[in-house]
Amino acid sequence: MTQLWARLDIRHFVTLAEVVRTGSFTAAAESLGYTQSAVSQQIVRLETLINHQVVNRSSGGRALSLTPAGRVLMQHADTLTMTLQQIAADVAALSDGTAGVLRVGCYESVGAHLLPPALAAFRRDFPKIQVKLTELPDDGDLLDQVQQDDLDLTFVVFPLTEGPFAARALLEDPYVLVAAEDSPMANAIEPVVLDDYPDVALTTYADLRPVHSMESRLGRPGYADRVVFRSNSTATLLSLAAQNYGVAFVPRMALGPCTTGIRVLEPARVSPRVIGIAWHRHRPLSDAAAAFIEAAAAVACEVEARAQGGPRGRHG
Repeated sequence: MTQLWARLDIRHFVTLAEVVRTGSFTAAAESLGYTQSAVSQQIVRLETLINHQVVNRSSGGRALSLTPAGRVLMQHADTLTMTLQQIAADVAALSDGTAGVLRVGCYESVGAHLLPPALAAFRRDFPKIQVKLTELPDDGDLLDQVQQDDLDLTFVVFPLTEGPFAARALLEDPYVLVAAEDSPMANAIEPVVLDDYPDVALTTYADLRPVHSMESRLGRPGYADRVVFRSNSTATLLSLAAQNYGVAFVPRMALGPCTTGIRVLEPARVSPRVIGIAWHRHRPLSDAAAAFIEAAAAVACEVEARAQGGPRGRHG
């Protein structure tokens, strides 16, 4: 961009748009609260900066018209005008407490168990904020949306992907094995070493970042050969486990209400997943976003406390 183009002012575009809308410099001046000469000077200044005529001045009764350069500029003028109107609306919304949208990303287990109470707590303090939710199976895709400014916040599982992110850890969620009551593993002594059950098939999640896969979590790449089914649905994995179609490897939070006919067992040599919430570190957090993080943190403490004191073992 040359220095001339860098000196373009948004007023030039607003004036040009008003001249086109009203059809004359005089009418545009009345609409904008300028003098007619001020409008003419801004259009001349615009033409000087871009080194192109933008308006064919009317003569002999002919209506004012745009040159090809003017038509190009008008495409951008329309966009800028709409942007200014949106800015004004957003600022007005902030001043009267109705500020728009908080965009939050989540994945299934968090969406089912952590998000609802956090959302309820948040909405008590920010009832006029619309929370727009996006659920995807892979938190890596959600982080991509934060980076692209399509989300303000997202729930994540540590470690994060590379990128301009800041995050807060919320809770630890241990992994469990879910087996049918008639599975060879059902009466295992915990913690269960899967190598002791080489003939037991496994089921687990699909569409996860490699670092979150069952094989990575257990440090056993060869376990991939024992996986007979992968699904993005926890309900599917648990139902199949109850039918003894493989032992499911899932986080404890994903269990939810009890499924009949299963045993929930602790696997050996696997660290819990750490659930957090992330945002773009180069964009300031709004009051609403900061409040949502605090609501999620408070609910996470309650969820973790219940999990530590809750029952284990046989379900159903």
